[in-house]
Amino acid sequence: MKYIVCEKPGLLRLKNKDRPKFRKGFALVKILRVGICGTDLHAYSGNQAFFNYPRILGHELAAQILEIEDNKMNIKKGDQVVIMPYMSCGECVACENGKTNCCANIKVIGVHEDGGMQEEILVREDLLLKSNHLTFEQMAIVEPLAIGAHAIRRAGLEKNEKIVVVGSGPIGIGIAKLAQIAGAEVIMLDINDYRLEYAKKELGVPYVVNVKNNPVEKVKEITNGALATVVFDATGSKGALESGIKFMAHGGRYVLVGLSKGDLVFQHPDIHAKESSILCSRNATIEDFEKVMSIIDQFPTDSFVTHQVAIEDIAIHFDSWVNPDNKVIKAMVYF
Repeated sequence: MKYIVCEKPGLLRLKNKDRPKFRKGFALVKILRVGICGTDLHAYSGNQAFFNYPRILGHELAAQILEIEDNKMNIKKGDQVVIMPYMSCGECVACENGKTNCCANIKVIGVHEDGGMQEEILVREDLLLKSNHLTFEQMAIVEPLAIGAHAIRRAGLEKNEKIVVVGSGPIGIGIAKLAQIAGAEVIMLDINDYRLEYAKKELGVPYVVNVKNNPVEKVKEITNGALATVVFDATGSKGALESGIKFMAHGGRYVLVGLSKGDLVFQHPDIHAKESSILCSRNATIEDFEKVMSIIDQFPTDSFVTHQVAIEDIAIHFDSWVNPDNKVIKAMVYF
């Protein structure tokens, strides 16, 4: 069967290998779609944290069951499934407290173990969610939207709050839309005018601000000087992460969704004066996946998925997907 492996930064190869053999406790699945996310692009570029080479990428997955034993989810051969890629241990303190998303021993498909850029894979039964009611494209974007759903739940977002989302990439777009569904008023910040216009046109975000144009003053103007009660960073950029506190109101919450490899520095008086709640949001849980699947019809999937290529052609497209001029929001691989 065909698969794509990232052998080292900047090098993807199309190869062939034997199909996996079914075993107890797992399902053998056929991959239908693989969404390309920042993790994949960062791994390709050589700047992804917690990563080793060679690695088969891909953790935003739509699949179909080829073989499975009887199971409590009543998933059968032929069913479509979304795959939750976070393999938690079930035994550490985080897992015991229901926080499987930050398991001390977590392994993520496509990051710590080989992922879905292959025709067939074996997946633990407990990571599957039946999704016969979704399109292939909807299935493949459940995972990145679940990241946003978890961040919103982490923030304890309430209706009518004015929030700032820094970064209008796929994760930021997901946070913005899900926050709107929850009743919040969204201000979106980025340096990319195309993506800001997308957020305004396709999501209905009322306020978009290019960070090159006095963003703090713009946010103050929009909020009548109060600033935002919740700020989400969806960039992973050190500069953006350190600056996000400036958009936050006194008594507010700052949720770090993006991941930077380096140290972050905050001025203590700035964060202390606001009695800041600085929260990290990592991965997602089954609950977040199920939430997204229940409301995904409210998300503009067709415009969100801007590029699709066959697995045979993926190696020649990765470089172009990191170029803002190509107006990529969500790229996807099909088999």
